[in-house]
Amino acid sequence: MRILLPSLLLLLSTCSLAIAQSPYAGQQHRAVKSLSSERMAGLEAGRGLGYAKAAELNGYPGPKHVLELADELGLSETQRARTRELFETMQERASALGRELIAAEAALDEAFARGDISPERLAELVAASARIEGDLRRVHLEAHLGQAAVLDEEQTERYVRLRGYGSGSHEHHRRHRN
Repeated sequence: MRILLPSLLLLLSTCSLAIAQSPYAGQQHRAVKSLSSERMAGLEAGRGLGYAKAAELNGYPGPKHVLELADELGLSETQRARTRELFETMQERASALGRELIAAEAALDEAFARGDISPERLAELVAASARIEGDLRRVHLEAHLGQAAVLDEEQTERYVRLRGYGSGSHEHHRRHRN
């Protein structure tokens, strides 16, 4: 009994500490509090980060994945060149906007860290970040839209199957492509 009671108290205190800890614990040490290092790396590199899901999952292929599947899709040299051009343009623009988004989030973080924030300044900082993120999403979606014009219907259907999306999403795509 002497051992059981202290052990039980220790166990209960450990459980209450675990329950009280925020899921944000440790994130206060991030360079930009709202962005993980992985997300920052993705933004700087111009990676998709899910910004084009609306296109991708509705049968509008993305240039990066089209390049990865070029042989399976039977791309011509002209299609490969156009796809590379779409990808490079998208990546360049997305990377620049990604760096802008990181800077905007850092400015918001800094304003709170300094205690130098008013409702007006908050509105400005959030609007700037939202505008940049919207532009970033549009860049990724535009690349998918441009890619759709490069592929024929059969290649698009094959892409959808190869990516594991089944065969249904291409119907919507076909109606709006022409």
